[in-house]
Amino acid sequence: MKENRYDRTITACFVGYIVQAVVNNFTPLLFLFFQRSYGIPLSQITLLVTFNFGVQLLVDLLSVGFVDKIGYRASLVMAHVLSAAGLILLTVLPEIMPSAFAGILAAVMIYAVGGGLLEVLVSPVVEACPSDSMEERKSKEKAMSMLHSFYCWGHAGVVLVSTLFFYVAGIENWKILAVVWALIPIGNAFAFAKVPIAPLIEDGESGLQLKELFGIRVFWVLLVMMICAGASEQAVSQWASTFAEKGLGISKTAGDLAGPLAFAILMGTSRLFYGRYGDRIDLERFMVYSCCLCILSYLGISLIPVPQFCLIACAVCGLSVGIMWPGTFSKASASLPKGGTAMFALLALGGDIGCSGGPTLVGMVSGALGDDLKMGVLVGIIFPVVLLAGVIFCGRTKETFCEGK
Repeated sequence: MKENRYDRTITACFVGYIVQAVVNNFTPLLFLFFQRSYGIPLSQITLLVTFNFGVQLLVDLLSVGFVDKIGYRASLVMAHVLSAAGLILLTVLPEIMPSAFAGILAAVMIYAVGGGLLEVLVSPVVEACPSDSMEERKSKEKAMSMLHSFYCWGHAGVVLVSTLFFYVAGIENWKILAVVWALIPIGNAFAFAKVPIAPLIEDGESGLQLKELFGIRVFWVLLVMMICAGASEQAVSQWASTFAEKGLGISKTAGDLAGPLAFAILMGTSRLFYGRYGDRIDLERFMVYSCCLCILSYLGISLIPVPQFCLIACAVCGLSVGIMWPGTFSKASASLPKGGTAMFALLALGGDIGCSGGPTLVGMVSGALGDDLKMGVLVGIIFPVVLLAGVIFCGRTKETFCEGK
């Protein structure tokens, strides 16, 4: 009976990751339209991506100090309200503020705060949900992988639905779609106001504080793994469309469908697969094989001279990185069960640093070598290699890790 009760909570968390996918991926589809309609320079348009993830990084860090004080329910409702408000204000502020860019930036800031909170809150809520399964740890690993697959489905859905809407109704009617997307966080805010939320830490106990976490060796290993997980994922994902356009000479729309969309679908498929069959699969082994496949895909992108094979390697990379982020979260929960909000917030921070740093490294190296993206990706192979080393190290020191030494 208890498990059925918390199924509603897990469903709300799944939708929460769809909300995060909406706030992260809808506005970028409008960048060129904003440039033409509002006369905003491309340099300022590019700043919106950096600003969005920069705000989320700041929220990851600051949430350590206030989430436990105001509670998970209030924080989750606030995250959804801010996400919806940012999407709605995106349709209003550019028209009423002195500068259209300032209006867009303000709206992005509001929904970025919501997205950052969701990143910190949703995973620990799923982790805290009680399970009557005989193998509770396996059950939670499966739920965590399934949860993160919904970000991928949300990403794919945003691209497909938005592309179809723009084709049928015209991109000039984007404000209607923005309000429609805002209905999802509004509805889920009501859901989180009612669903049961289990405490992350047992009654009478307290989560680890920052100072305590920083003194635990396993935490630093897990943090590096999260940085590498985010970097391994985004170093290819952010450049997949460019690979498709430059290598195959296809349009921007076709490039987005063949590049980032294929990447997102295969990444979601990997997470869905473990979410359904994780009880039969050893997480550590699955992560090792995934890291090896990721390394091979990076080599394929960098060294194979045939553009079509490079694009296939990009898609395979999506399949390989699927388990990295949720798998590291699951390992952290098992290794440091008293990690609490601080641990999840800092791991989210590490993941976001990787998401920003991975594409940046690839871009910088590529630019230094005459816009050679292949060589940029080849240097980026360091991320899955380090992650593989971390997974192997975890597997060889399980007892020490569980003791939190």
